[in-house]
Amino acid sequence: MRAARIHAWGAAPVVDEVPEPVREEGRVLVEVQAGAVAHLDASVAGGDFRLKPELPYIGGVEGAGVVLEADPDSGLTPGTQVVLRGGGLGLLRDGIWTERTSVSPKACMPLETALPPETAASFFVPATTAYVVLHDVARLREGERVVVVGAAGAVGSMVAQQARAAGAEVVGVVGRKEQLADVPDGIEALVLDEAEHLAEQRSADLLVDTLGGVGLIGRSRWVRQGGRAAVIGYVTGTAVEIDLPSWLLDDVALLPVNMIRQERRAREVCGDLVHRLTDGTLNVPVETFALEDTAKALDALRAGRVRGRAVVLPK
Repeated sequence: MRAARIHAWGAAPVVDEVPEPVREEGRVLVEVQAGAVAHLDASVAGGDFRLKPELPYIGGVEGAGVVLEADPDSGLTPGTQVVLRGGGLGLLRDGIWTERTSVSPKACMPLETALPPETAASFFVPATTAYVVLHDVARLREGERVVVVGAAGAVGSMVAQQARAAGAEVVGVVGRKEQLADVPDGIEALVLDEAEHLAEQRSADLLVDTLGGVGLIGRSRWVRQGGRAAVIGYVTGTAVEIDLPSWLLDDVALLPVNMIRQERRAREVCGDLVHRLTDGTLNVPVETFALEDTAKALDALRAGRVRGRAVVLPK
């Protein structure tokens, strides 16, 4: 059996031949259909993340597969498509970048409606994050004006789609001109360097920011006084400096989005989002790679060259 493994911190993943997993009592044997390549995977593989699996380890914190074997009382039957996430996958133990894996039942979320493998492996984080941001954290109201920074990415695209569906006026901001075409249809699209007028207008009710970094506070000034800015990423940097007098004068609430704490809520809303993905009202852009190209997928992710989400296919 093949698997993409990290042998040293900071090193590229290598596809190795590894032993077949043996299912123990209380575990679930899964045929992996697809494994997502996420920013969290890059953080763990770099060696600076707080959680570190024992080297060498199979990467991949989330994916999708089909149940092969499970205990009769697990609620999981052979042939069921499941989302694979949690349970320390790719963080404390081997992850999803492999052909088959034995996991805890808690790491398997069955799907009532089957999805294409690349969608099943990649939709959960962007779709549920967008829902929680808009409806639970920011409490979006119909008719509000929303600016989404990073609208060409998987999470940003999903935020833009769901905000528009909720009756908001949406502006999508991207980093490069070639990304304009990746903004969902029907949404005004701007390049970040050409968005200065947003600060002059201050007409947004809500900013949803996936970039973070030193420019975050400046972008929060695109929002009217009394508005809010939800922060769901830090692609361009993990640190930001706030001048408190200016921030108080700006009067924009900074809302952190901690999806680890929101995991239960994310699973609650997942079913409806799956139906919307199935009927085409929502779409997750995905770029697929062969398992042997996992290193290329990780490099593309780190360089910001992935359209939507990167997914590796074991077969």
